[in-house]
Amino acid sequence: MSGKKSFIVDQRGAVAFETLIVYFWLVAFLLMPLADVAAAGFQFISGWSALRGFGQYVQYYNPLGPDGTVTWRPGLQTTVAGHMIGNLQVKCGDAGATCSPSNIAFPKYITFSTTITLAPIVLRSVLCPTTCTYTLPYSERFQ
Repeated sequence: MSGKKSFIVDQRGAVAFETLIVYFWLVAFLLMPLADVAAAGFQFISGWSALRGFGQYVQYYNPLGPDGTVTWRPGLQTTVAGHMIGNLQVKCGDAGATCSPSNIAFPKYITFSTTITLAPIVLRSVLCPTTCTYTLPYSERFQ
């Protein structure tokens, strides 16, 4: 058998060479973008669960007095699972006006929010079109 024919018959090294190229494309165009989406999903889930947990916490620390005044108890926890809870407001009535002595209508809601910051590696233009910081608003009825 000539040398040229033996190379055509025996092609064992071709797969090893192609495997490096396939692995590179899989990691660069499939696994890294999936990791970005998964990390963003974990951030959103963590933020929403912190907001929900704070909503449950506020059920026991009702800030609204019988006359419609809003007073928060000292030592109110504003950090849940590493997320800062801010923009605390108590709303009365269906119109969503702030509670006051002149407005004690039902239903009563508390609204608050937290922010999350994404850090994508590959999908920055998709996950962060303008900014990578997102504000998650939340409201819960308490009366």
